[in-house]
Amino acid sequence: MKLTKKSHACIRLEKNGRTLVIDPGVFSEADAAVGAEAVLVTHEHPDHFSEGHLRAGLEADPGLQVYTLKSVADQLAAAFPGRVHTVGHGDTFTAAGFDVQVHGELHAVIHPDIPRITNVGFLVDGGRVFHPGDALTVPGHAVETLMLPVQAPWSKISEVIDYVREVKPQRAYDIHDALLTDLARPAYDRQIGALGGSEHLRLAPGETADL
Repeated sequence: MKLTKKSHACIRLEKNGRTLVIDPGVFSEADAAVGAEAVLVTHEHPDHFSEGHLRAGLEADPGLQVYTLKSVADQLAAAFPGRVHTVGHGDTFTAAGFDVQVHGELHAVIHPDIPRITNVGFLVDGGRVFHPGDALTVPGHAVETLMLPVQAPWSKISEVIDYVREVKPQRAYDIHDALLTDLARPAYDRQIGALGGSEHLRLAPGETADL
C-alpha cells in the first residue's frame, strides 16, 4: 500500500492499481481526489469536505463513489443517485478494493458553547491505516499506521501525545497540520516522538511512503 500525503487532512491510499482518498477539503489541492475510485469524508467541516471539489469529481468520473456520514451525504446524494453512500459507526464496506470499518460518532469538543457535530473515522484494511477525522477516536483494534491530527483549535499537544499512547500504533503520520507553522514543527516532532511511544513521522504534501 502506498500513502501519499496531501495538504492538511487529506491522504491518498493506493493498492493494486486502485486509489482511495480520504478528506479532500478546501485546504487540500484541487486535484486531490483526481483518479480516485472512492472518496471517504469524515465530517462536514470545509477543511475536510469541499463540496465543489467533490461535485467536480463526481461529474467528471461516473465511477467515483463517496462514503460519508449523513450531514455530508445529504448535500450530494440527490444530484448523484446511487453514488453517495451514508455510513456510520459500526458499518463495514469495501471501497476501491479497500476494506473499511467506521468508528466514532462525534467531533471533538471545540468549546462547550459550540454544539458538537457528527464525525466518523475510517479503519482501512483491518488496521493498516486509521484516519480519525476531527476526533481522538480509539478504534479498539490494532492499528499499524495512525493518521494523527497533530494540531487543531480543539486540541492541545498533551492530548495528542496521550492519543498516540492509547491507540498504540506502530507509526503515526501527521495530518491536520495546515495551521502549524514551520517554527512549531520541531517542537511537535520532538515531544510527540519522545513521549508518544510510537514512531512519529511527517510527510510534506505530495510525499509518499510505502506501508
